[in-house]
Amino acid sequence: MSGSALAPSPAVAAPARTRLESIDLVRGAVMVIMVLDHTRDYVHNVAFKFDPTDLTQTTTVLFLTRWVTHFCAPTFVFLAGVAAYLQRARGATTAELSRFLLTRGLWLVVLEFTVVRVGTWFNLDYGFLGVMQVIWALGVSMVVLAGLVHLPIAAIAAFGVAMIALHNLFDGIHVQSWQGPGSPVPGAAARLWMILHQGNEFFPLFTWPGPVVFLIYPLVPWIGVMAAGYAFGCVYDLDTAQRRRALALTGAALVAAFIVLRALNIYGDPAPWRVQPSAVFTLLSFVNTTKYPPSLLFLLMTLGPMMLALAWLDSRRVAGGAGRAIVMLGRVPLFFYLLQWPLAHSVAIAVSLLAGKDVGYYFISPPAFFTEVPPDAGFGLGTVYLCWAVVVVVLYFLCRWYADVKRRHPRSLLRYF
Repeated sequence: MSGSALAPSPAVAAPARTRLESIDLVRGAVMVIMVLDHTRDYVHNVAFKFDPTDLTQTTTVLFLTRWVTHFCAPTFVFLAGVAAYLQRARGATTAELSRFLLTRGLWLVVLEFTVVRVGTWFNLDYGFLGVMQVIWALGVSMVVLAGLVHLPIAAIAAFGVAMIALHNLFDGIHVQSWQGPGSPVPGAAARLWMILHQGNEFFPLFTWPGPVVFLIYPLVPWIGVMAAGYAFGCVYDLDTAQRRRALALTGAALVAAFIVLRALNIYGDPAPWRVQPSAVFTLLSFVNTTKYPPSLLFLLMTLGPMMLALAWLDSRRVAGGAGRAIVMLGRVPLFFYLLQWPLAHSVAIAVSLLAGKDVGYYFISPPAFFTEVPPDAGFGLGTVYLCWAVVVVVLYFLCRWYADVKRRHPRSLLRYF
């Protein structure tokens, strides 16, 4: 690799001095939506029986309850990349930014297997190490970005876009899944491939017997999404009119690309859409793209509308209590994320106890968890939405307190939360 490729990115001409409320508002909104999905995981009576996007079993309302939450992870990861660029724009040197990304990324991986793991399952049985999901993917993506920030912006953009656009070329490579105790443990190369590109897998992290992980978020293309977000951050060096135009045109182009590619049914998602018995379900099939790992079409479908929202909200003053509350939540995303698991978990236990239902399975980890769920577990969607509202209200008050503490101590270790 040439020395020029390792040179620091050029200094930006117009450093951003203040937080952008549009970014905080969009991030806060998807965080609130995210809690709906995690509350549904604990509370809904069919969450343990079938995938809500399975068109052979779902209903329109249930499908949309799950589908709307697809916007959360891509927005979270992409905006984390944008936020890293804005740190650079506010005056952080390349070395400072790289060090922060490295340490924060490693910290996120630790949190995934400690705070998130315990809050999700309410036990300390580390025979099940944890679920490798969005915080794990964010952490590793930050570690990679810590190295990428030493490259020119154009190189980082090319890396991110290429990973997003081309990774579906490897969909045909599928290694043998682990079949459970007594079956052979996949080799190191197979486990590495799962971690990179084959999601929804249980397997021993090293040997059996030994800690088992449930991999939901393979690293590709999430690393590319964060890298693309970092490169896209340079849009925020433009003046307001140019920035809004760039956001709107990029968002519209991504949405158009999704519609065209999805209609062709040739490339971009391993699961093609099909005509269904009704027009509504045909539309649902059209937008039912693959999340694990996120396909090109999944990312076009979610990142395009996100950019259109950023364009529409850009430089608008957020008014009203609800808007200000969502902006505040968007400023403390990690604190919010860490708390929403145990809160959703606790609310699910509480409503089950009130209904006189067994709650023992709420304290068991996978894979045993799936065999311990009683037949009458869970409630209808109405109860799911009510529990979601309760969790969000509690989170609001806790996050408001924390945001005030963080504002008063901006240089402390709290910036890692």
